[in-house]
Amino acid sequence: MTWTECTSWSESLDLSATWGVKGCCVDVLGAEQAGAQALVHFGPACLSPPARPLPVAFVLGQRSVALELCAKAFEAQNPDPTVPVVLLSEPACAHALEALATLLRPRYSDLVVSSPAFPLPVDSLNPDPELLERFGRQFPLAPGRCLEEYGAFYVGGSESISDPDHDPDLSRLLLGWAPGQSFFSCCPETGQTRDEGARAGRLRARRHYLVERARDARVVGLLAGTLGVAQHREALAHLRNLTQAAGKRSYVLALGRPTPAKLANFPEVDVFVLLACPLGALAPQPSGSFFRPVLTPCELEAACNPAWPPPGLAPHLTHYADLLPGSPFHVPLPPPDSELWDTPDVSLITGDLRPPPAWKPSSDPGCSALTPRPQLELAESSPAASFLSSRSWQGLQPRLGQTPVTGAVSGRRGIAIAYEDEGSS
Repeated sequence: MTWTECTSWSESLDLSATWGVKGCCVDVLGAEQAGAQALVHFGPACLSPPARPLPVAFVLGQRSVALELCAKAFEAQNPDPTVPVVLLSEPACAHALEALATLLRPRYSDLVVSSPAFPLPVDSLNPDPELLERFGRQFPLAPGRCLEEYGAFYVGGSESISDPDHDPDLSRLLLGWAPGQSFFSCCPETGQTRDEGARAGRLRARRHYLVERARDARVVGLLAGTLGVAQHREALAHLRNLTQAAGKRSYVLALGRPTPAKLANFPEVDVFVLLACPLGALAPQPSGSFFRPVLTPCELEAACNPAWPPPGLAPHLTHYADLLPGSPFHVPLPPPDSELWDTPDVSLITGDLRPPPAWKPSSDPGCSALTPRPQLELAESSPAASFLSSRSWQGLQPRLGQTPVTGAVSGRRGIAIAYEDEGSS
């Protein structure tokens, strides 16, 4: 096995790599095409379990960390030594967290050090049940303790980055961390700290707005943004069932790299939902705003599942696997006769009263109603078909058997600015 066969640059097939997080997922699809038996992943990683059982080794890199400066910054932001705090870091700074904790433990008794949660091989033993796995990290919490009791001190980032959307890993932590706990970030080279509470509030407000947009939507576009992360098929089926139960139409779109120009070809879609890895779903969007918002699966779950906890009580999940059955965060859909489906709801965007969702199981014949045309043709009625029929231009008409057959003739020659048969002006 050569070096190129066991190396994964993770840039070619996984679509989440094209959303600003270049190569964060293991490229198991490219490895299968190359006939590789193992992979070595270099650089930042979302640490999502791959869809194929291939051995993977991660090389996250080692960024320089000024331990003394970071320790002084930690003490300045946490003057009370009894307050529980978790040490976090970007993947390239994880190597220095234990050394930083060694400097702080003589004074701080309730200090937890997180570590990267590398995906385990398929035939490996079960992970340690005492280790909590969240946000792509492991937390060795004491028995009876929960992560919501701890503040956070994050080592990573850069002083030049003022927008948290440019750091998907930090955005994932800010969205999922308990709102009532402190969260500070520290530059590893200079020790400069920043209170991330205000930025976390802006991120949550943006997500609440997207949930309202999803509740108002009638047609949802599901963007297949990854094929190399485990359980992507189950997640896609879950989202389709979710939108169907909420009385919405959904369409699965595989467009490669989503861009504003590509998504503009579907004006009948009200919102798009990107099914990607945690970092890919939160990565900064390309330049040029989309004409419709792009959501994460968690926001669609909050909009379509009436049993989902209200804002402020529900956790913001960045990985779609947390929404599936078997996860501790999974919330089953209420039965069709539940009164939760009839709860009055008012749109916070338009101010209109939303009609109760009409539950439509897959066996309901109303899901594929047939509408007769004047030519006695039958076609499946859908919002997309209705929108297409209302357009002034509906595409090229084949007109089979109506166009006379003619021989091929020579066309115009030259370039558009000056054809050969045009005179000089």
